[in-house]
Amino acid sequence: MTSHIKAAVDAIFAESFRFNSPNQNTRGTEFSNDIHGDGIVRSSEKSVVVSAPGKDPAIKHTLYCSLEELYQGATKRVKITRQVADRSGLTRETEEILTIDTKPGWKKGTEITFEEKGNERPNVTPADVVFIVDEKPHSEFTRDGNDLIVTRRISVTEAFTGYTVHLITLDGRNLTLPINDVIHPNYQKVVPNEGMPILGEPSKRGILKIKFDIRFPTRINVLQKAGIRRLFGP
Repeated sequence: MTSHIKAAVDAIFAESFRFNSPNQNTRGTEFSNDIHGDGIVRSSEKSVVVSAPGKDPAIKHTLYCSLEELYQGATKRVKITRQVADRSGLTRETEEILTIDTKPGWKKGTEITFEEKGNERPNVTPADVVFIVDEKPHSEFTRDGNDLIVTRRISVTEAFTGYTVHLITLDGRNLTLPINDVIHPNYQKVVPNEGMPILGEPSKRGILKIKFDIRFPTRINVLQKAGIRRLFGP
């Protein structure tokens, strides 16, 4: 076959098998282009290519937890309202209770996902419902990672003569910590294994840091100044 005849045959062949999209011809047949050069044309006769249904973006909610709940673990139940579709495509509103078991050591930002618990609608996969943990402020403790921090306000006298810290821990224990050191402005008492549980390591906890805010007097008289000089020297 001469090159001119071959070119003409190729042109006729190309015109006969032209298709409207990279994956479908005019008869609805799926083609896989021979991009790998293996000489095989893969087809599925009388099939129509349908793209996978989309999925709605995740619906995110804040799950507020107390430090006690994140210390010991707790069961929280959350009510959601969603649209549910029947076989005919009609939707109705329904309420559902989701149960979340918080784990000791969970932190702010922990995500709990309930797959496809969003609204249902035709040809779309329902969204995931995601709860993101946030920590409620505590009257006594501040959290820093796996550590807990407590601040006590004390007088100058207590700073020099000693002070006893009384605490109720997040799991309800009474903790008594006598401090006989001189408490200076940068002093802190570190108590091992009295911080938050470490997720995945149930026998381990962070540390408890006790800091102090020393109340200095706004004024002292001459006799008091003289007494301080005698006590501490020049």
